[in-house]
Amino acid sequence: MIRTILAALCAAAFAPVVTAHAADAIDPARVERAVAEAWRNLPPDLQARVEQDETMRLCSQYHNAPPPEVAAAILAREKKNIAYPADGKFLGDWKKGEASALSGFGGRMGDDPKRANGGNCYACHQLAPTEISYGTLGPSLLGYGKLKGTSEAAQKEVFERIYNAQSALACSTMPRFGHNGFLTVQQITDAVAFLLDPDSPVNK
Repeated sequence: MIRTILAALCAAAFAPVVTAHAADAIDPARVERAVAEAWRNLPPDLQARVEQDETMRLCSQYHNAPPPEVAAAILAREKKNIAYPADGKFLGDWKKGEASALSGFGGRMGDDPKRANGGNCYACHQLAPTEISYGTLGPSLLGYGKLKGTSEAAQKEVFERIYNAQSALACSTMPRFGHNGFLTVQQITDAVAFLLDPDSPVNK
């Protein structure tokens, strides 16, 4: 997010002197220098958030529309990095998943590191019909469990999408919650339950 904002500011700064098409070709190294200058002497956990890994670099390079061979490489790499539940169970506690979906806590300077991060799922998705405040950046997930079912294959697929969305869609705008350590494996299994469990309000 920080990098995206800085890149947008760079593009805006150059807009008066170049065409919109040319602005798309801003030198990535220049953006890297701008980020380095703007964020100095960060603690390690914050420093990691302004450094791009290979997948992020490629998605930036191709403006989130990588060619097929690059997309395939991203999918393979990201899926290989998924850490699955040690007990092999993908369906957790939907009530805890609901609480996490409603929570936007975490990821900000000054937040208590001992307090669990939230998934903030409603920022992008419609989920339970009783919650009328939700974003539309992502698809509606209302009744998702009725569509997907609760088979082990469905549970695993949803777990993978939440753990690392880029294992399912290269350059997805959905955060890589598990890959980045923002949510724990247990929290992700709880989120899977919130989406798929027949008793969850998502499926009522």
